[in-house]
Amino acid sequence: MAGLGYRAEMKDWQIAAIEADFFEVAPENWIRRDRTPLYQLIDAGRPVRLHGVSLNLGGSAPIQHAFLKDVRELMHDLQAEYYSDHLAASGDAHQLYDLFPVPFTEAEVIRISDRIRQVQDVLGTRIAVENTTYYTNVGDMSEAEFLMRVVERADCHILLDINNIAVNHKNHQLAGLQQFLEQVEMQRVTYIHVAGHEFDERFGLYIDTHSQGVETATREAALALHQQYDIPILLEWDNDIPSMTTINQQLSCLKTSISI
Repeated sequence: MAGLGYRAEMKDWQIAAIEADFFEVAPENWIRRDRTPLYQLIDAGRPVRLHGVSLNLGGSAPIQHAFLKDVRELMHDLQAEYYSDHLAASGDAHQLYDLFPVPFTEAEVIRISDRIRQVQDVLGTRIAVENTTYYTNVGDMSEAEFLMRVVERADCHILLDINNIAVNHKNHQLAGLQQFLEQVEMQRVTYIHVAGHEFDERFGLYIDTHSQGVETATREAALALHQQYDIPILLEWDNDIPSMTTINQQLSCLKTSISI
């Protein structure tokens, strides 16, 4: 099963011709908005999942209960089972339109897991948190250990982004892809994100641009997890969105079985 992150550039595509089994949207784009395009996806037999960008789990501002009530209404309206956001900060006084890492420390495990519990109490359901890319960070535990400590204490799910693991490994030479995945409790994973990234010579870093095809190692790791645990895979492509033909080719590659 392969899904696709739905973007505005796709609104004129023929739904029947998109080879995605489900779609993912940012709830912030659909609260108090015309949801006709989403109803069309659902009517075509393509469920919609919600993946947010402004919950600010890693920030210090109070959890926005009014926003969560809007998300809950949207989930009900779209019959969406899944809502997720990032294990990162996205702005306290103002939305920063980027994601900022939190220190990998026990104090942050406690603080952020408590915030996730608040969110789940308001929604009345478990959410998933996504492991994110980071370009600098501090702490006394590994990223994988931090992720698992948070989700176990909060009793929440994981949205596992394999591209982010690959980018962080390339930039920081820490845990490799397989080493990271071996530490993840796969029963908590709702689905998998894959995407592409680029090297930026200005910073000497790989940047999580979501503007390229999925690299082979990322695709093969996702397929292996899907084959072993039956976890769905979703393709993200946010910048320089190509033709539907190219997107369909990428989706097709995410449905091809491999030996494990």
